[in-house]
Amino acid sequence: MEPPAQSKPHDFLENAGTAFFWSGVLLFYNIYWQAIGRQRPHPALRATFPRPGEGFRCVIASKKVYPTVYKRRKERKYPTMTVFFSQLINGLSLGSIYALIALGYSMVYGIILLLNFAHGDVIMVGAYMSWFVMNQLGLGPVTAVCATIITCTLLGVVIEKVAYTPLRSAPRISLLITAIGVSFFLEYTAELVMGSGAKVIPSYFDAKTFSVGKVPLGLTSIITLVVTVLSMLVLTFLVQKTKLGKAMRAVSEDMDAARLMGINVNSTISFTFAVGSALAGIGSVLYCCSYPQATPTMGSMLGLKAFVAAVLGGIGSIPGAMIGGIAIGLCECFVSAIGLSAWKDAVTFAILIIVLLVKPTGFLGRKVQEKV
Repeated sequence: MEPPAQSKPHDFLENAGTAFFWSGVLLFYNIYWQAIGRQRPHPALRATFPRPGEGFRCVIASKKVYPTVYKRRKERKYPTMTVFFSQLINGLSLGSIYALIALGYSMVYGIILLLNFAHGDVIMVGAYMSWFVMNQLGLGPVTAVCATIITCTLLGVVIEKVAYTPLRSAPRISLLITAIGVSFFLEYTAELVMGSGAKVIPSYFDAKTFSVGKVPLGLTSIITLVVTVLSMLVLTFLVQKTKLGKAMRAVSEDMDAARLMGINVNSTISFTFAVGSALAGIGSVLYCCSYPQATPTMGSMLGLKAFVAAVLGGIGSIPGAMIGGIAIGLCECFVSAIGLSAWKDAVTFAILIIVLLVKPTGFLGRKVQEKV
């Protein structure tokens, strides 16, 4: 009787090498199928790899699976027209909010040549007021909207009386530093009182979506556009057709001459702050409809982007603020649509740099000659 054959060392290495080879094949097989975005077929199937751009369609009949090769649909590399029109609507909606906020910058700068950097934080206070009225007091959205606009209006007037009126005859740099100080004061006061966490604002209305062809159209976007257009029309009528509007234009042209003509300059400036802050309150409500959160620093970036919009359109020009705000909103949405959402803020401020280098007066701004 012959003794049993003993395994040699090279047999073990050969078996291990074979197992390693087939493990690599299975691993490559799995990675390949994940890379082309399809589930690999059943392990019992014996089929060759498809060419790139092809996949398997399994036909089940009589409890048997038969693989067949079919052509995969080529994915579009560029946005479709549906995406284009959707982003166009989103850009108009966001740009309308920027335009309302930019109007506050333009109106105040046109009157007293002040860049009110605390204007963005007025929006933050309005957002917290909406949250407090609806979440803490349990009142309705209409009450919250009215309370937000009234609070922002009164806050703008108080800021003007307390911080800016005593410095009316001071150099401009003093007013600018004061505006930055008021902005930080409002931010850190809100953080101290409300906390650093975000407060979720209840919905003002049911956000429904309509379809125009294949383009989705949200109710929030419709309300934002309608309210913005109505606000612009009312503001235009106020500035062009009323006595207070004529007083505002007179003060913006020559403050000393307006004072000699009997115009109450202090009341006119306070009224300008009130109107700009009321528009900021409307912008706060519209912004919270799209982004229902309130944070202590939410107004800083909004204010800076609205400032860019005001410079782009021509600071001191009301139509320019509207054009600049819509341009910034469209730019942000289209930059996000092409996959560069992380760069949208950088693109906004790059536009500011280019405008200051090429056309410092903006689209509709005018050169001001100072007499020596």
